[in-house]
Amino acid sequence: MRKRAVSALTAAVMAVSLAAAGLTGCESKDGGKESVRLMVWSPQGDQSKEKGEWLQTCCNAFAGEHPEWDITFVYGVADEASSAGQVSQDAEASADVFLYANDNLTTMTDADALVKFGGKYREEIEATNSQTSLDSVTKDGEIYGVPFAINTWFMFYDKSVFSEEDVKNLDTMLEKGVVSFPFTNSWYLPAFYIGNGCTLFGDGTDASAGVDFGGEKAQEVTDYLIDLEANPNFRIDADGSGIAGIRDGSINAIFTGSWDAAAVKEALGDNMGVAALPTYTLNGEEKQMYSYAGTKAVGVNAQSDYMVQAVELAVFLGNEYSQRLHYELEDVVPCHTALLADEDILADEVVAAINDTFNRTSILQPNLAEMSNCWTPVENMGKGIRNGSITHENSAEQTEQMNEAMNSDGI
Repeated sequence: MRKRAVSALTAAVMAVSLAAAGLTGCESKDGGKESVRLMVWSPQGDQSKEKGEWLQTCCNAFAGEHPEWDITFVYGVADEASSAGQVSQDAEASADVFLYANDNLTTMTDADALVKFGGKYREEIEATNSQTSLDSVTKDGEIYGVPFAINTWFMFYDKSVFSEEDVKNLDTMLEKGVVSFPFTNSWYLPAFYIGNGCTLFGDGTDASAGVDFGGEKAQEVTDYLIDLEANPNFRIDADGSGIAGIRDGSINAIFTGSWDAAAVKEALGDNMGVAALPTYTLNGEEKQMYSYAGTKAVGVNAQSDYMVQAVELAVFLGNEYSQRLHYELEDVVPCHTALLADEDILADEVVAAINDTFNRTSILQPNLAEMSNCWTPVENMGKGIRNGSITHENSAEQTEQMNEAMNSDGI
């Protein structure tokens, strides 16, 4: 058996105790190096030669800093979204160190699959991240990962169609060009509801508060969305249609993330504009759209046989060197505070827009387990408006049904 059963609490105590003691490994009895085997998971792109082998480069650099360990790295492919499920279901057969999206935090802590970072490790994480980034990997006061990238969405637009003033308001944009939005995607559509005062679990951390996507404030948004979908200058972005429209000129603005930056830049060239989310005009008042935001983080399996080395590697993969390399090789937008103060990185308009979004036009996506009840009802709202089954005549009823479903464990 490659791993031994170690509870999350035991793993945390072990990590903190070793950190406090200043121990980083044990030599073998004959004075030689300690043999260490670390399985590390990341998305395929982080390991591909075409993109510079970010993971292998970082792991080799880490090994070079620790000559006291004879480390064998075993690499596996798992993206940030799927890794949490694998680790939670079978931690013993999973990687020692892996990347995960912070909205999966509760899935893993409920399964006692994640290590808590304490002692000097916690101090380093706290010293190099914003409070929002820290909050994204914190549960019940404990830190469960090392943030390495900001994860949210924002707006790309054609500067030959829209001015910087135009893109401050969605309805102004719709008067001048064609705008596409992932209307049936429940990671995006809540932006309008949240903008008019709808809430998720109070401040996002109180499951007992439930979801408040009902009442007049929510119905007003549903009615706005019905009109938005009918606007001749509006397009629903699905299955890559937004990017395709940017390429052929039939669409002038899309809402997506940094993963599409290269494609948009190729299509628009110097006319590529990037901005945080605009406002929209509801009953004569401007309402700010808000995206979900979070981080991608490095986690450690609570059943690792090599706890010290795994924790050390996780912190290394989230440090300034590794995040800078990630950005240089793959345009992964960093969250390390030193890098976000770097003038060269801040000169990147995508980085600037992501930071503006993260700081001003987003909310931290709740990582509560109850959040899983929210996706399908919102998706169904978008699909219902698209197919015409949700209308102004039944918007109040349909909005309340969405809210009830978001607060039910039956969805």
